[in-house]
Amino acid sequence: MTDSDNITSLPFVTRRRVLAGIVVATTAWTLEGNASTGDAGRTNVRSDPALALWREWERVHKQAERLCRRQQRLETRLVESVGFPCVTVRLAEREQVTVHSIEMLNEVLGKAPDLAALRDKAEADFAAHQARWDAAAEKTGYIATLRAERHAAERTKHLLEAFSTTSATSLAGVAGKLDVVLREGEAWEECSEFPWPQIRSALSDLVRITESHGADRVRRRSVRHD
Repeated sequence: MTDSDNITSLPFVTRRRVLAGIVVATTAWTLEGNASTGDAGRTNVRSDPALALWREWERVHKQAERLCRRQQRLETRLVESVGFPCVTVRLAEREQVTVHSIEMLNEVLGKAPDLAALRDKAEADFAAHQARWDAAAEKTGYIATLRAERHAAERTKHLLEAFSTTSATSLAGVAGKLDVVLREGEAWEECSEFPWPQIRSALSDLVRITESHGADRVRRRSVRHD
Protein backbone atom coordinates (compact mmCIF):
# COMPACT_ATOMS: atom_id res chain seq x y z
CA MET A 1 0.00 0.00 0.00
CA THR A 2 1.39 3.40 -0.97
CA ASP A 3 1.49 6.55 1.10
CA SER A 4 -1.38 7.95 -0.93
CA ASP A 5 -3.52 4.95 0.00
CA ASN A 6 -3.04 5.81 3.62
CA ILE A 7 -3.81 9.45 2.96
CA THR A 8 -7.17 8.90 1.30
CA SER A 9 -8.61 5.89 3.06
CA LEU A 10 -10.94 8.13 5.09
CA PRO A 11 -13.41 10.83 4.01
CA PHE A 12 -11.29 13.40 5.82
CA VAL A 13 -7.72 13.55 6.98
CA THR A 14 -7.43 13.41 10.74
CA ARG A 15 -4.49 15.40 12.00
CA ARG A 16 -3.50 17.23 15.13
CA ARG A 17 -5.02 20.66 15.57
CA VAL A 18 -2.88 22.26 12.86
CA LEU A 19 -0.03 22.65 15.32
CA ALA A 20 -2.28 25.28 16.84
CA GLY A 21 -3.13 26.46 20.32
CA ILE A 22 -2.24 29.74 21.95
CA VAL A 23 1.20 30.57 20.57
CA VAL A 24 3.48 31.69 23.37
CA ALA A 25 5.90 34.52 22.68
CA THR A 26 9.47 33.39 22.25
CA THR A 27 10.33 34.14 25.83
CA ALA A 28 13.54 32.16 25.83
CA TRP A 29 15.02 34.62 23.35
CA THR A 30 14.12 37.47 25.69
CA LEU A 31 15.67 35.64 28.59
CA GLU A 32 18.76 34.85 26.56
CA GLY A 33 19.42 38.52 25.94
CA ASN A 34 18.75 39.56 29.53
CA ALA A 35 20.57 36.70 31.21
CA SER A 36 23.77 37.55 29.37
CA THR A 37 23.82 40.99 31.01
CA GLY A 38 22.12 40.20 34.30
CA ASP A 39 22.87 38.26 37.44
CA ALA A 40 20.62 35.29 36.63
CA GLY A 41 22.77 32.28 37.36
CA ARG A 42 26.02 33.93 36.18
CA THR A 43 26.21 31.11 33.60
CA ASN A 44 27.26 31.45 29.98
CA VAL A 45 23.86 31.27 28.30
CA ARG A 46 25.43 30.49 24.94
CA SER A 47 26.70 27.15 26.26
CA ASP A 48 23.38 26.08 27.81
CA PRO A 49 22.49 22.72 26.16
CA ALA A 50 18.78 23.16 26.95
CA LEU A 51 18.71 26.52 25.20
CA ALA A 52 20.54 25.09 22.18
CA LEU A 53 17.96 22.31 22.08
CA TRP A 54 15.18 24.91 22.29
CA ARG A 55 16.61 26.80 19.31
CA GLU A 56 16.60 23.61 17.22
CA TRP A 57 13.07 22.73 18.36
CA GLU A 58 11.88 26.23 17.48
CA ARG A 59 13.37 25.96 13.98
CA VAL A 60 11.86 22.55 13.25
CA HIS A 61 8.54 23.50 14.85
CA LYS A 62 8.19 26.52 12.55
CA GLN A 63 9.12 24.37 9.56
CA ALA A 64 6.44 21.82 10.48
CA GLU A 65 3.86 24.61 10.82
CA ARG A 66 4.69 25.98 7.37
CA LEU A 67 4.49 22.52 5.81
CA CYS A 68 1.21 21.75 7.55
CA ARG A 69 -0.39 24.95 6.23
CA ARG A 70 0.89 24.23 2.71
CA GLN A 71 -0.37 20.65 2.90
CA GLN A 72 -3.82 21.80 3.90
CA ARG A 73 -3.99 24.33 1.08
CA LEU A 74 -3.02 21.66 -1.44
CA GLU A 75 -5.46 19.19 0.08
CA THR A 76 -8.30 21.69 -0.21
CA ARG A 77 -7.53 22.17 -3.90
CA LEU A 78 -7.46 18.40 -4.43
CA VAL A 79 -10.81 17.93 -2.72
CA GLU A 80 -12.32 20.69 -4.84
CA SER A 81 -10.89 19.39 -8.13
CA VAL A 82 -10.83 15.61 -7.69
CA GLY A 83 -12.64 14.80 -4.46
CA PHE A 84 -11.59 12.23 -1.89
CA PRO A 85 -11.57 8.74 -3.46
CA CYS A 86 -14.96 7.18 -2.89
CA VAL A 87 -17.69 5.17 -4.55
CA THR A 88 -21.46 5.16 -4.11
CA VAL A 89 -23.26 1.80 -4.13
CA ARG A 90 -26.99 1.23 -4.35
CA LEU A 91 -28.22 -1.54 -2.06
CA ALA A 92 -31.22 -3.78 -2.65
CA GLU A 93 -33.41 -1.53 -0.51
CA ARG A 94 -32.67 1.34 -2.91
CA GLU A 95 -30.47 2.87 -0.24
CA GLN A 96 -27.34 4.58 -1.48
CA VAL A 97 -24.17 4.32 0.56
CA THR A 98 -20.95 6.22 -0.13
CA VAL A 99 -17.77 4.51 1.06
CA HIS A 100 -14.23 5.84 1.16
CA SER A 101 -12.12 2.70 1.28
CA ILE A 102 -12.13 -0.90 0.11
CA GLU A 103 -12.41 -2.00 3.74
CA MET A 104 -15.59 0.03 4.15
CA LEU A 105 -16.90 -1.37 0.88
CA ASN A 106 -16.37 -4.94 2.08
CA GLU A 107 -18.20 -4.15 5.30
CA VAL A 108 -21.17 -2.75 3.40
CA LEU A 109 -21.45 -5.47 0.74
CA GLY A 110 -20.03 -8.43 2.62
CA LYS A 111 -19.13 -11.65 0.81
CA ALA A 112 -22.56 -12.63 -0.49
CA PRO A 113 -22.25 -14.32 -3.93
CA ASP A 114 -25.28 -12.50 -5.32
CA LEU A 115 -23.47 -9.18 -4.76
CA ALA A 116 -20.26 -10.23 -6.52
CA ALA A 117 -20.98 -8.22 -9.68
CA LEU A 118 -21.91 -5.12 -7.67
CA ARG A 119 -18.81 -5.52 -5.52
CA ASP A 120 -16.50 -5.90 -8.55
CA LYS A 121 -17.90 -2.78 -10.22
CA ALA A 122 -17.67 -0.77 -7.02
CA GLU A 123 -14.04 -1.81 -6.48
CA ALA A 124 -13.17 -0.86 -10.07
CA ASP A 125 -14.86 2.54 -9.72
CA PHE A 126 -13.07 3.18 -6.46
CA ALA A 127 -9.70 2.19 -7.93
CA ALA A 128 -10.25 4.60 -10.83
CA HIS A 129 -11.06 7.46 -8.46
CA GLN A 130 -8.06 6.57 -6.31
CA ALA A 131 -5.80 6.66 -9.38
CA ARG A 132 -7.07 10.15 -10.30
CA TRP A 133 -6.41 11.36 -6.76
CA ASP A 134 -2.92 9.83 -6.67
CA ALA A 135 -1.93 11.38 -9.98
CA ALA A 136 -3.19 14.83 -8.97
CA ALA A 137 -1.61 14.57 -5.50
CA GLU A 138 1.77 13.75 -7.01
CA LYS A 139 1.53 16.45 -9.67
CA THR A 140 0.56 19.25 -7.27
CA GLY A 141 3.28 18.38 -4.75
CA TYR A 142 0.79 17.27 -2.09
CA ILE A 143 2.50 13.92 -1.52
CA ALA A 144 5.96 15.47 -1.21
CA THR A 145 4.66 18.13 1.18
CA LEU A 146 2.89 15.56 3.33
CA ARG A 147 6.03 13.44 3.60
CA ALA A 148 8.12 16.48 4.52
CA GLU A 149 5.59 17.53 7.16
CA ARG A 150 5.56 14.07 8.68
CA HIS A 151 9.36 14.09 8.81
CA ALA A 152 9.41 17.50 10.51
CA ALA A 153 6.74 16.42 12.98
CA GLU A 154 8.71 13.29 13.85
CA ARG A 155 11.86 15.38 14.32
CA THR A 156 9.93 17.73 16.61
CA LYS A 157 8.74 14.75 18.65
CA HIS A 158 12.30 13.47 19.13
CA LEU A 159 13.50 16.92 20.21
CA LEU A 160 10.62 17.18 22.67
CA GLU A 161 11.62 13.87 24.23
CA ALA A 162 15.23 15.06 24.50
CA PHE A 163 14.21 17.93 26.81
CA SER A 164 13.45 15.44 29.60
CA THR A 165 17.10 14.33 29.69
CA THR A 166 18.77 17.67 28.97
CA SER A 167 19.71 19.82 31.96
CA ALA A 168 19.42 23.60 31.77
CA THR A 169 22.31 25.70 33.07
CA SER A 170 20.59 29.10 32.87
CA LEU A 171 17.19 30.66 33.42
CA ALA A 172 16.92 31.02 29.67
CA GLY A 173 17.25 27.25 29.31
CA VAL A 174 14.58 26.67 31.95
CA ALA A 175 12.31 29.11 30.14
CA GLY A 176 12.97 27.30 26.88
CA LYS A 177 11.82 24.04 28.44
CA LEU A 178 8.64 25.61 29.79
CA ASP A 179 7.99 27.34 26.47
CA VAL A 180 8.11 24.03 24.60
CA VAL A 181 5.91 22.20 27.11
CA LEU A 182 3.34 24.99 27.07
CA ARG A 183 3.16 25.32 23.29
CA GLU A 184 3.00 21.57 22.70
CA GLY A 185 0.48 21.05 25.49
CA GLU A 186 -1.84 23.85 24.44
CA ALA A 187 -1.93 22.49 20.90
CA TRP A 188 -3.52 19.28 22.18
CA GLU A 189 -5.37 20.00 25.38
CA GLU A 190 -7.83 22.51 26.80
CA CYS A 191 -5.48 25.40 27.46
CA SER A 192 -7.62 26.92 30.21
CA GLU A 193 -7.25 23.91 32.50
CA PHE A 194 -4.48 22.57 34.73
CA PRO A 195 -1.53 22.70 34.33
CA TRP A 196 -1.34 25.21 31.47
CA PRO A 197 -2.30 28.39 33.39
CA GLN A 198 0.24 27.50 36.07
CA ILE A 199 2.99 26.81 33.54
CA ARG A 200 2.16 30.01 31.70
CA SER A 201 2.41 31.94 34.96
CA ALA A 202 5.76 30.35 35.85
CA LEU A 203 7.13 31.23 32.41
CA SER A 204 6.00 34.83 32.80
CA ASP A 205 7.67 34.94 36.22
CA LEU A 206 10.96 33.78 34.72
CA VAL A 207 10.85 36.47 32.07
CA ARG A 208 9.94 39.18 34.57
CA ILE A 209 12.60 38.16 37.12
CA THR A 210 15.35 37.90 34.53
CA GLU A 211 14.40 41.21 32.92
CA SER A 212 14.52 42.76 36.38
CA HIS A 213 17.99 41.30 36.98
CA GLY A 214 19.15 42.61 33.65
CA ALA A 215 17.80 46.13 34.29
CA ASP A 216 19.41 46.23 37.74
CA ARG A 217 22.71 45.09 36.26
CA VAL A 218 22.61 47.84 33.63
CA ARG A 219 21.82 50.47 36.27
CA ARG A 220 24.72 49.33 38.47
CA ARG A 221 27.09 49.48 35.51
CA SER A 222 25.84 52.99 34.70
CA VAL A 223 26.42 54.17 38.27
CA ARG A 224 29.96 52.73 38.35
CA HIS A 225 30.72 54.35 35.00
CA ASP A 226 29.52 57.76 36.24
